[in-house]
Amino acid sequence: MPAPRRIALFGGTFDPVHEGHLEVAQKAVTGLSLDCIYFVPCRQSPHKDSRPAANDADRLTLLTLALEPFPWAHLDDLELKKPPPSYTWETVREFRKRFPPPNTLFLLIGQDQWEKLPTWKNHDFLAKNVEFIVVGRQDRPQPRPGYHLHPIEGNHPASSSEIRRQLRNGKSPSWLPAPVSSLIREKGLYSATP
Repeated sequence: MPAPRRIALFGGTFDPVHEGHLEVAQKAVTGLSLDCIYFVPCRQSPHKDSRPAANDADRLTLLTLALEPFPWAHLDDLELKKPPPSYTWETVREFRKRFPPPNTLFLLIGQDQWEKLPTWKNHDFLAKNVEFIVVGRQDRPQPRPGYHLHPIEGNHPASSSEIRRQLRNGKSPSWLPAPVSSLIREKGLYSATP
């Protein structure tokens, strides 16, 4: 019988994926002895009014390029195949079917999302099925009764919205893995003129 695995899910729009995403994922793998992290790009976040700036296919391609150097990183397009919005509890339910106990499922989120967690749909289901890896900056995330919390520090300055702003203004932003930056330039993604 195979040994139980420690698997994390990392959702988001990844619009675009940047070095900050990769840094916190690596910290989670190292700090919590994870076997792998599944990056799960969403089609439409229920917490945002607007759609991602890049289309689903381009975001998938950029993620594929960014994750290539990391043997522990996997990409899953489960949420892109479903009608929007993308609810985390539905994704966790699918992964729990793939990886039943005694495998351990983790959910990697930022501290801002940890604070909003009580407003998420079926958050009680999440509390029962995942352990939370919460990325904090200056302040440590506070424990919440009934939730299993693993705080990690993430101080990378990267911001997808700032990267998009710089690209719209014709600048070459830092914080992008080289192959991601090359493809963005080649396809003219995020530029002011489509």
